[in-house]
Amino acid sequence: MNPNAASFSFSAGASEWTPGGAAPPPPPAPTEEAKPVPEEKDKLWKCVLKLANNDRSEAKRLLQNPHELIGNESVWEHMDLVDLEKLEKSQQAAPAPPPPVEEEKVVEEVVEVQEEDPREHLNVVFIGHVDAGKSTLSGNILYLTGYVDKRTIEKYEREAKQRNRESWFLAFIMDTNEEERAKGKTVEVGRAPFETEAKRYTILDAPGHKNYVPHMISGAAQADVGILVISARRGEFETGFERGGQTREHAMLCKTLGVRFLIVVINKMDDPTVKWQRERFDECVSKLKPFLKTCGYIIKKEVRFIPISGLTGANVLKEVDSKACSWWDSCSKEGHPISSEKTLLEMLDKLQIEGRDANAPLRIPLLDRYHDRGCMTMGKVEAGRVRKGDKVIIMPTKTETTVEGIFVNDTVPIVSAKPGENVHIKLGNNVNIDDICKGFVLCKQPPCRAVLSFTAQLALVDLLEHKPIVTAGYECMLHAHTVESEVVVDKIIEQINIKLKPGQPKPRVLPYAKQGAVILCTMTVPQTICLEPFEDLQQLGRFTLRDEGKSIAIGKVVALE
Repeated sequence: MNPNAASFSFSAGASEWTPGGAAPPPPPAPTEEAKPVPEEKDKLWKCVLKLANNDRSEAKRLLQNPHELIGNESVWEHMDLVDLEKLEKSQQAAPAPPPPVEEEKVVEEVVEVQEEDPREHLNVVFIGHVDAGKSTLSGNILYLTGYVDKRTIEKYEREAKQRNRESWFLAFIMDTNEEERAKGKTVEVGRAPFETEAKRYTILDAPGHKNYVPHMISGAAQADVGILVISARRGEFETGFERGGQTREHAMLCKTLGVRFLIVVINKMDDPTVKWQRERFDECVSKLKPFLKTCGYIIKKEVRFIPISGLTGANVLKEVDSKACSWWDSCSKEGHPISSEKTLLEMLDKLQIEGRDANAPLRIPLLDRYHDRGCMTMGKVEAGRVRKGDKVIIMPTKTETTVEGIFVNDTVPIVSAKPGENVHIKLGNNVNIDDICKGFVLCKQPPCRAVLSFTAQLALVDLLEHKPIVTAGYECMLHAHTVESEVVVDKIIEQINIKLKPGQPKPRVLPYAKQGAVILCTMTVPQTICLEPFEDLQQLGRFTLRDEGKSIAIGKVVALE
């Protein structure tokens, strides 16, 4: 044992271990092999060097590309110096150069942009009590006008039969989600376009259940014409029309939200309890007329009545068979103040909508937004005209952007849109969907006002039993065009509809108001909303107040603070 020996350390690079000897030095790092230089006496090298004008780097490049070398015409002048067998072997050994990769050309899909359709466009909302047949009638209109094919109808018939609901198959056209089909109740507002030779239409199939009245309001706010669907079946009409039924509330809301015409269709006239009896039709009409007058409708000018069967299509597109209903053909000839048109679609085609101003400042209340290769917004053109490329302002945020595209029926691009059109608008890249909310308004100069308080005229229609008066501080929900917001009554200025005798002084202003009163008051919202005075633009100047799921008042904006 050697006490002076160095400590042992293991070397993984050692070739072998020798006791008492030092570890051998590590082997040298491998060096790159020198590339062989072409022999100066080689005939091929001499030929190529001559072709390259004695440029060695060019000659080496040519030797690495025998295909290029063989294609050079001047090489044949020196063929006596070239070993052809050697050149052929090198050509075979060298892989052929890959074909040039062409850059992929991006071909943009060319979509033909259509001009504005000269036919008038109407938004038609179907309203009424639950189970009155709104979705069935809407689906049958689409089927009769050719927008749903026979194969699709047969598919829905099979599906409805599997659910033991054979009569629901037409409703499946509008009720698309599983919840609606399972329960037989419309939840969201269904939308579908159809057209006739005279006009273009968009169906808005509103839910009838009282839990979904806010959805119904969003649909009716866009409508020009309301179709109030009444069930003639014994017991169903009475249930929907009595206090608490949705027939009354829907009719009142339609007038409040600016629906200009109301067509009352007495549905299910083919039911075994009715059998197209005129007595039942007249009974329903006689009960509806007084109520519709209280809603503000002028019966002779703004209301029509017609008996139909939404399931069979009688009096929808074609007149009902005279064998089943002999009295309808002679109804107008006898001077019955109902209608001079024989079918529902004929009534719609003959309606004349007035008051649409294409020269007014642009106003499009936005209903929704989504992302589709950019920010897309949905809404109805209430006033003015919008064209592709226009500079627009989003209120109340005052964001300025550009209209990149306009679409109708979801996918059809158009150059411009006039009042009454339901449009999808693609906005500029400086806007994303997080910058837009339901209730915003797309404007041109001058933009609409964004306010926190305003003066309004309120008609107290149906107050809650446990809240029978309205005072300063009353809180509820406000629905105006597409916006929903909390609102507070700040101050009651005066009561308008008090009947006074000639010369009698006005009584002092009470700090409260009861049901049936019409008051002038100031109101405040927590966040700015877009409104217009009713006298300037009715569509943005009317609103509804709801409290605890019930419509309590209707109103119009008198002045903005």
